[in-house]
Amino acid sequence: MSVPFYVSPEQLMKDKADYARKGIARGRAVVVVACADGIVFASENASRALHKISEIYDRVAFAAVGKYNEFENLRVAGVRYADVRGYSYDRSDVTARGLANAYAQTLGAIFTTESKPYEVEIVVAEVGRTPETDQVYRLTYDGSVADEHGFVAMGGSAEQITAKLRERWEPGLSLAQALQLAVEALGSDAAAEAAGQGPRPIAADQLEVAVLDRSRERRTFRRLTGPVLAGLLTPVG
Repeated sequence: MSVPFYVSPEQLMKDKADYARKGIARGRAVVVVACADGIVFASENASRALHKISEIYDRVAFAAVGKYNEFENLRVAGVRYADVRGYSYDRSDVTARGLANAYAQTLGAIFTTESKPYEVEIVVAEVGRTPETDQVYRLTYDGSVADEHGFVAMGGSAEQITAKLRERWEPGLSLAQALQLAVEALGSDAAAEAAGQGPRPIAADQLEVAVLDRSRERRTFRRLTGPVLAGLLTPVG
């Protein structure tokens, strides 16, 4: 009689976590930066069809790294959750905190019960009326939630990018300053560090950029492309 193959729960969870982390690390990073004008999202992404940054509801947005079909499933589920909640109760009842809790339950259940975890890391952000009331939540593949302040970097080379953001970010940045910092941080990845040079330049047409614009009354999400994006990326003076 053959002996059943046994793997301890601790080893199984460790293997799942290692698998998910490796998948996430292969993806291009996403940076989220808070500023006086709202919340900026930026990623190196030349595709105009496969978005890593998306609108969820009036003042809520979603950004992700990892396996596209998996985080796209989460995005669609988030839009449905927001639509049903906003319709059933009130639009103001759709919050980043509620959405983050829903995502945490989903990701936690998948990580615990499924043989393969989701290879994703996501950010759910809500722009407030003032910078002090902004909400940014980072969720990992196992459903863990972190309440972030100021900035977030996730995906490949997140450690190097976070170090650049920590060095340069300060409260009250303008939209242009926050975006320029985000792109500089994206260029400060492992490749730039290995070359021993400064941040590598990233052209505007290689970027996916969006902002939750605090000055808008209802739908605050807007994508930044073309001349508008190029103008914001041009240093003044």
